[in-house]
Amino acid sequence: MQTLVELLDRNADHAAAFRSRFDNLQDAQHPDVVTVCCSDSRVLQDHIWGNDEPGRIFTCSNIGNRVVQRTASGEAVSGDVLYPIAHTGTDTAVVVGHTGCGAVTATYDAITGSLSEPPGIQHCLDILQPRLEPGVEALPETVNRAGAINRLVEYNVDSQVEFLRASDDVPSDVTVVGAVYDFQDVYSGQRGEIHVSNVDGETDTTTLRSEYPDIAPRVERLWEY
Repeated sequence: MQTLVELLDRNADHAAAFRSRFDNLQDAQHPDVVTVCCSDSRVLQDHIWGNDEPGRIFTCSNIGNRVVQRTASGEAVSGDVLYPIAHTGTDTAVVVGHTGCGAVTATYDAITGSLSEPPGIQHCLDILQPRLEPGVEALPETVNRAGAINRLVEYNVDSQVEFLRASDDVPSDVTVVGAVYDFQDVYSGQRGEIHVSNVDGETDTTTLRSEYPDIAPRVERLWEY
């Protein structure tokens, strides 16, 4: 109960600070971007962008930053990701993986050995597994376990970006970005920085830096497979 007390105290501070920030948002929203992050307590979805503006970022999270859901008619873009694109005019989607991802780690272990998880978690891993299997096969033989996981984090982000781009439900003028949030000092730069690894399916860092000079310092990949 003490945890709940602390949460409500912090919410009171939030409510006081944001009292007037919803005046123009009570009836509708038109966020600029939808972000899909991994459900991880270390990934603070709004804070990683420095966001304190309601209505600007439509945030989604799930195990493995997936954009895919399984339906009776097959795989489709997850509804929570698709909703702002289809209904609020959002024209940018950002898939955010993170270093040391537990979902990618568990999927890697399932592919390379055996793993038993409760059904709800297993369902998520089962969606990730066919997308990561080619990446596991392509891993350099000399890479250690941590290096393999973080390369597969990029690979998973690329796979999710490609699924969005290939979907008929996502208009062609929607910009789809892939990125990795680093809190483990894997990439260059400061701990907590986001590194862009994919824009609309382009993953070559030289090309990305040339085409998008404004973000060139933040373009980085561990693995150009």
